Amino acid sequence: MPSKLFRNARIHTLTGEARPAAALLAVDGEIVAIGDDAELRDLAAPGTIEVDLGGLAVVPGFVDAHIHTALLAGERGQLDLRGAGSLDEALAAIRSHAAGLPAGRGIFWGSWDSNTWAEPVQPDRHSLDRVCPDRPVVLPSIDGHTVWANSFALAAAGITAATPDPVGGEIVRDARGEPTGILREEAQRPFDAIIGGPTVADLVEQLAVEQEHLLAVGLTGVHDIDGEDARAAYLELHRSGRLKLRVHKAIPAVHLDAAIAEGRYTGQGDDWFQTGPVKLFSDGALGSHTSHMGEAFVGEAGNRGIEVIPYPQLRELVRKAAVAGIAVATHAIGDEANHLVLNAYAEIAELSRAAGLRHRIEHAQHIRWDDVPRFAELGVVPSLQPTHCTSDIALASTLLAGRNLANYAWRSLADSGAHVAFGSDAPVESPNPMYAVHAAVTREDAAGEPAGGWEPEQRVSVAEALAAHSAGSAYAAHRDHRQGVLAPGMLADFVALERDPFDVEPGELRDLRVVTTVVGGEVRFQR
Repeated sequence: MPSKLFRNARIHTLTGEARPAAALLAVDGEIVAIGDDAELRDLAAPGTIEVDLGGLAVVPGFVDAHIHTALLAGERGQLDLRGAGSLDEALAAIRSHAAGLPAGRGIFWGSWDSNTWAEPVQPDRHSLDRVCPDRPVVLPSIDGHTVWANSFALAAAGITAATPDPVGGEIVRDARGEPTGILREEAQRPFDAIIGGPTVADLVEQLAVEQEHLLAVGLTGVHDIDGEDARAAYLELHRSGRLKLRVHKAIPAVHLDAAIAEGRYTGQGDDWFQTGPVKLFSDGALGSHTSHMGEAFVGEAGNRGIEVIPYPQLRELVRKAAVAGIAVATHAIGDEANHLVLNAYAEIAELSRAAGLRHRIEHAQHIRWDDVPRFAELGVVPSLQPTHCTSDIALASTLLAGRNLANYAWRSLADSGAHVAFGSDAPVESPNPMYAVHAAVTREDAAGEPAGGWEPEQRVSVAEALAAHSAGSAYAAHRDHRQGVLAPGMLADFVALERDPFDVEPGELRDLRVVTTVVGGEVRFQR
């Protein structure tokens, strides 16, 4: 690969530089020098290719620390109920979508959110039956922690009034004990056999297309949270030379034993594809009212959420993974869930330090103040998604009113010494990193509400937000020696933005577009 000189730019290395550099020299996909145009031209070998960046601002490539790329790829062209403002609107959209499908074909996408409906009623199977009586319909909520199914699907899955609630899940029932069609957390599993999924070959092509969308928003790396089929697809893209961004691939909890038997460990791989942590679930989600809380949700006496993996089992899984050299990334949203996960990590702290494992808590949305410093003390990475905060303002303000918690507390976590990593949780939210940067800096939604930000004491600076979405994510993957900042010896992964994020008003950050994305010294996207 010939050397490349990227010049005529304002390069923010995020290494604490006093002023932006103007040029970057890369050889074999690695940065060898950063400085002025003239001095780097003198360093460049004969035949070096020059790339004029047009005076644009350059920042390290964004790395999404929590994204479901297979789900994101699969949902394109599927039913999307995000814009529905009521149950009637949702049903009309479902009827219209079904009309365009072959007879009997199931509908397994939806992303509905009854919390945002004009009347936030809980839907049921009877309403679905009216518009889709003769095909299986299993619609995941926007957070993926609840499904809304019709009678056809319930029957196909064998779910009846006699079906017991599984550990870590709930089949919502009516006054007669009959399933309503709403199933939460682990109660969704019987539908897996009905829904199925794409073949690995199909997923290879879907992810090949999806990576182009991700490169277009400035992502140079992802920590993918989807299943073993996504792993196989990415490995095939890598083998065939078609992989254009870097993948840190999580292990599903159900595959932990098999992964250990195969000899997998976190960090195994190369600069393009690596084995990541095992993904566990401690609780559900705020939107589904299943996050595990220390107190019941306001207006829902007795509902403290769902403990998806009971604590004794969680402790066993955490230890099993760590002994095998596999880091753990545990989903925890409620304050009780975060507390329990930190306790489980504390029990293996010495083992983890000796093995160099960086465990994570995914989301870490609502934390007890006493638990905030424990992240840094235990070396646990809070893997956060800033747009969840700005999407959840109304919901969190209602369901958690009156309690003193650290909510989406990236400021407090960073100040305590924790290495904060940012991501999107796409397709729940958009994978656009600038949306996350805007949310982290302003604590305002896309419309600029509330003015000044929700719980504004948790805002961070532009530099901190950019770093959390690059260096922070790299640290979480134990890749901070190769990714996250722009310096000699690091991979030549960076993006050029249409305007300098350090010069615009905070409210404008969300709309900054990526002009150029470079991964491994190669231009992978150009607007």
